[in-house]
Amino acid sequence: MGALHQGHLSLIDAARKDCDYVVVSIYVNALQFNPGEDFDAYPRDLNKDLAICETAGVDVVFTPTAADMFPTPPELIDTGRLGSVLCGASRAGHFDGVATVVARLFEIVGDCRAYFGEKDYQQLAIVGQLANNLADVDINVIGCAVVREPDGLAMSSRNAYLTDDERSQAPALHKALLAGKALIDSGETTRTAVEQAMAAKAQTEPLAQLEYAAAVPADDITATPDVLSGEVRLLIAARFGTARLIDNIGVTLPL
Repeated sequence: MGALHQGHLSLIDAARKDCDYVVVSIYVNALQFNPGEDFDAYPRDLNKDLAICETAGVDVVFTPTAADMFPTPPELIDTGRLGSVLCGASRAGHFDGVATVVARLFEIVGDCRAYFGEKDYQQLAIVGQLANNLADVDINVIGCAVVREPDGLAMSSRNAYLTDDERSQAPALHKALLAGKALIDSGETTRTAVEQAMAAKAQTEPLAQLEYAAAVPADDITATPDVLSGEVRLLIAARFGTARLIDNIGVTLPL
């Protein structure tokens, strides 16, 4: 959605290594914003983004208008339970809007490899499910690692909203994830114990308004097992002032 940063550049770099041509779409998708969210205020600097893409060796930058994307009002894709848990619980319909615009982009670009950051792990899961369900195009969805600031804060366009005080406390999300991982590494496998430890660590910062802290199977983020095993994803979301931030890390437990 623009406001490109080093995290986006890591996706471009991965694509350049794998592919003959790299296409970047820049489109602030109104369908994924609920009433009262930050669509109008979302950071936009197209000229800067285009310069970044040119320097990074992007072959094509696609910057459609809403009319280009949807000449007629689209029928929203229903992402089901996968789109209603975690971030979807507080942003009803958000992932339906994401899936609808991504499906349209896939339709436009055709068979391809599509690079998405793992920072929004739920979005990555939904895009993967979407690609598997599309019959007319062959899409290989590639997840790329979270890119972080030196203090651990996951890079995000929404970090621009943070005040100095909020920015100094925002790394609490990463610290909370590391606290959950440390507990698992010490032998804890009870899901609720791990989630409580993450929540407690995040809330040591007074400006953190925790939305959720979750420990879920990496291959099914809708599941809530009592005991964790195998590949697990620790996920967290919180507000710092007007900015809603998310983060996650992967952890492996014995089966």
